[in-house]
Amino acid sequence: MIEKWIEKRLIDDIGYKRYIHSVGVMETSVKLSKIYNCNMDKARMAGLLHDCGKLQDKKNYLKMIDDFDIILDNVMEHNIDLIHGSLGAKIAEKVYDVHDKEILSAIYYHTTGKENMSLLEKIVYIADYIEPNRDFEGVERVRELAFVDLNESLIQSMDNTIKYIVDKKILIHLDTIKARNYLILEKDSE
Repeated sequence: MIEKWIEKRLIDDIGYKRYIHSVGVMETSVKLSKIYNCNMDKARMAGLLHDCGKLQDKKNYLKMIDDFDIILDNVMEHNIDLIHGSLGAKIAEKVYDVHDKEILSAIYYHTTGKENMSLLEKIVYIADYIEPNRDFEGVERVRELAFVDLNESLIQSMDNTIKYIVDKKILIHLDTIKARNYLILEKDSE
C-alpha cells in the first residue's frame, strides 16, 4: 500500500504517467525480489521512488542539483536524462525520509548501473527496463530472461541500451560500460 502523501507528492513532482511507470517498476521489483530472495520492502520503496528525481519542471533541475551539492560528471553534463538518478537519491533522502543506503544506491544507479551491483540495484535497474508498461523492440526477451537469469537479463538490457545510445550518438556513461564488463567477466568466471 502506497501512503497517500507519497502518491500525491510523486504525482505532483513527476506527473501521473511517470507515477504509473513507477508503480509498475515497484510491482516488478517486488516480483523479482521474491524470486531472487531480496528484501521486498527495500525493493518496493526503491522501485516506487526510482524516478522521483525526474521532475516535470526541468527548470528546477539545476537549482536542486545546486541545492543538494550534486557533482555532475562530464557525461551527465551533456545528458540531462542521466541526472535524475543522483538527484532522485537526494530527493528520496531529503523529501521522502529514506535513509537506507542500499535503497538510495539503487535509486542513484538505476539509469547507468555500476560495477559490482548489489542484488537490489540489479532488481531496480532491470525492473525499470521491463516493467509492464514498457513496449519496445527487445523488451519481451529481456522480460522473460529477468525471471530466470537476472545477470543475463542485465547484460542483454545493457547491450540494447548501448546500441540505442550509439545509434543516437549520445555519450555512454562509463558506469554502464563498467557494469556490463563486470557482469560478463563474472559470467565467464563461473
